[in-house]
Amino acid sequence: ARFHGNPRSGRWEPAGPRPPLAAMFADGTAPGADVESLWRSARTARCEAKSCQTEQISTVETAAQSHTSQDAAVQTDQSKDALQDFQQEVQVDYTSLLSFLQRVEDAVIKELNKNWKSRAFDGFEVNWTDQNEAVLCLHTLSYPEAQDQNLQVTSVSWNATGSVVACSYGRLDGGDWSTEKSYVCTWNLDRRGLNPQHPDLVVDVPSSVMCLAFHPSQPSLIAGGLFSGELVVWDTSRTEDPVIWRTGMTDDTHTDPVYQVNWLPDAKHRNNSRLLSVSTDGKILVWREERDGRLALAEGFAMVAQQIPRSTWMKKFAGGEAAVGVTSLSFSHFDHRVFIVGVEGGYSLKCSTAAETLALHPTRSSVPLRAPAELAFSPHGGPVYSVSCSPFHRQVNLFLSCGTDGQVHLHSMLQTQPLISLQLSKKYLFCVRWSPVRPLVFAAASGEGNCNEHFCFIGDVYLFDFEKSSQKPAISIKQAAGECPVYCLEFNIKQTQLLAAGDATGTVKVWQLSSDFTEQGPREVNRLEQLASEITD
Repeated sequence: ARFHGNPRSGRWEPAGPRPPLAAMFADGTAPGADVESLWRSARTARCEAKSCQTEQISTVETAAQSHTSQDAAVQTDQSKDALQDFQQEVQVDYTSLLSFLQRVEDAVIKELNKNWKSRAFDGFEVNWTDQNEAVLCLHTLSYPEAQDQNLQVTSVSWNATGSVVACSYGRLDGGDWSTEKSYVCTWNLDRRGLNPQHPDLVVDVPSSVMCLAFHPSQPSLIAGGLFSGELVVWDTSRTEDPVIWRTGMTDDTHTDPVYQVNWLPDAKHRNNSRLLSVSTDGKILVWREERDGRLALAEGFAMVAQQIPRSTWMKKFAGGEAAVGVTSLSFSHFDHRVFIVGVEGGYSLKCSTAAETLALHPTRSSVPLRAPAELAFSPHGGPVYSVSCSPFHRQVNLFLSCGTDGQVHLHSMLQTQPLISLQLSKKYLFCVRWSPVRPLVFAAASGEGNCNEHFCFIGDVYLFDFEKSSQKPAISIKQAAGECPVYCLEFNIKQTQLLAAGDATGTVKVWQLSSDFTEQGPREVNRLEQLASEITD
């Protein structure tokens, strides 16, 4: 019996009759069923459109340039084919050329001989540059604080490049020089925005600076001589403490003011230089550099009265004064051992560093002092203030001197009498300098303007050209108002058209010279030597 559960009554009841087997498993086809994915639809509903970006990347564009450059060129050899083509193009009829030269030979030689003997073009020089006839004042430089103290320009100097001019301030006329503060000032004339009343460098100095000299090859080094007798070297590239060497006050230091300093090559150490100083105490001293910033005495000379001609020094130095005050010095350009000094007694003396005779000098010294004088030239009527050796005239070794008698003497080192004497002023001449480019030109600085029966000076700087006249200046330049003295001047050996001059008002003027004074004519050296020989004869 079969039973099945009745869901309503909850009891088991007998089942009905069982259907046949075939009815139970009959064939049939059911329709397809679609089942939607709930998981995918749910996930799709939750999706969002998003994007992802990293942090901003910074970029920099730059370029690199090497500090050196080099140009190179390559030239290939000329091909043989091209050379042959060229030779084929140039056809020379040598037979006809020889015949032509033979026909004209006599006529050409005749004309050449005629031109050789002609003097039509003597003195003519071809000049392809524009002529500048004016002398112009390019710069008027000053330091107001020094002018407020009534200080004067005592010296000027150009540096090794010719672009920087320096001046020293002090006094040459009076005052308490030993305790008066002074200055050294420099101006770079090539610097953009140059302020003529604001120096590039100002060095305070506790004593009057009487002279200056830039180093001949190191543009930043400048030496100065003080009224106190000291020597100081400054490095203008050091603005904090520019003093690098000094003599200090020792037994070797000058006892009078130092009126000139010169740089000398050191024969033993090529990289070093020595300093030469001259003073009215009669000593000419040579100093060497020490590592501790000190200038030590290397050798020395002394000018003594016994070296002055006896017929005159007894008048000049009554009472047997032993020392002869030295005021100026200039070395020969052709013999580094020979130099000319000017002294207070009015003489110019030819001297030599090779002298061996000891000087009888009253002061003590750590090295023996030698007597260098070899020849005394005919004197001026008062102290000599400046001497200048010619850089051109090797045969006759010419030099100039000037002094308180207002005269310029042109001398040959071969004779005692002057070749020419020029009376320029009734008062002092303080400085004379030979041109570095014109053998017949020199400049002189005067204490005043002046007129006489021959010519009138309206200025204080005189430019002479012996090619034009041997008795009067080619031009006079008014440096300052009134009769204000010009104490110093220097040609620029690098920029040869420039001349600097300093005066008693505390002003430095830079003059641009005309081409007449800077361009050398034909046979100038021979012309002055010829003039000197004519005067001598």
